[in-house]
Amino acid sequence: MSAETRAAGASVQAAGASLIRIYTDGACKGNPGKGGWGAYLVHQQHERALHGGEPLTTNNRMELMAVIQGLRALNRASRVEIHTDSSYVQQGMSQWIHKWKRQGWLTADRKPVKNVDLWRELDRLAGAHQVSWHWVKGHAGHPGNERADQLANLGVIDQQGSNAAAAAAVIGAGGGAGGARSPEVAGGSGNAQAAQVAGRTDGAEPGAF
Repeated sequence: MSAETRAAGASVQAAGASLIRIYTDGACKGNPGKGGWGAYLVHQQHERALHGGEPLTTNNRMELMAVIQGLRALNRASRVEIHTDSSYVQQGMSQWIHKWKRQGWLTADRKPVKNVDLWRELDRLAGAHQVSWHWVKGHAGHPGNERADQLANLGVIDQQGSNAAAAAAVIGAGGGAGGARSPEVAGGSGNAQAAQVAGRTDGAEPGAF
C-alpha cells in the first residue's frame, strides 16, 4: 500500500474523530547544547503533558522532536491541530516538505535537507492522521504555548542534572498531578516522560489520550 493510500485512509478514519490539540515547543541551552522538548495534548476535558531531552542537540531538532513525540502518543487516526511557535516546523510541514520529497530530500540548491531523519519520521507520523499546522507567537501569553515552553525547559533541566525539586516546580506550574488519560493516546516511548496534569471532572466521556 502506498503512502498516499495510507494517508487517504487515515483521513477517512480521522474525519469522524473529535479534535485533539497538541501544543509543542523546543528549547536548547547553547545551539548546539543541552536541549529539551515539550508537548501538551488537549482533548475535550482531558490533558496530558510530555517532555524529554537530549544532551547534545539543536533548537530545531527539539522543535521537531516535540511534535514527533506528541503524535507518537496517539494510538489511532485522529483529527489533530499542531500549535507551534516554530516557523521552521510550521512552514516545513505545510510548504517545504512537498518539494523536498519530490526532489529526493534535497533543498532547492540541491543540498541535503538538514535534520532529514526527523523530517522523515514526522512526515510518516503525520500521514496517519488528519493534521493541520498552526503557528503561534511564542512568549505572548498563549496558555497552551506557555505550557509547552515550561515542559521543554523541564527537558533541559533534566539534561542539566538539576535536583528533583526544581523539576517538580516546573510541572507544578502547569496544574499539578492527576487527571484522566484518554484511551486514544498510547504510553510514551524513548526518553519521553509523561506528566499528567489536572483534568476536569464534568462527567464527559473520556477524551483522546
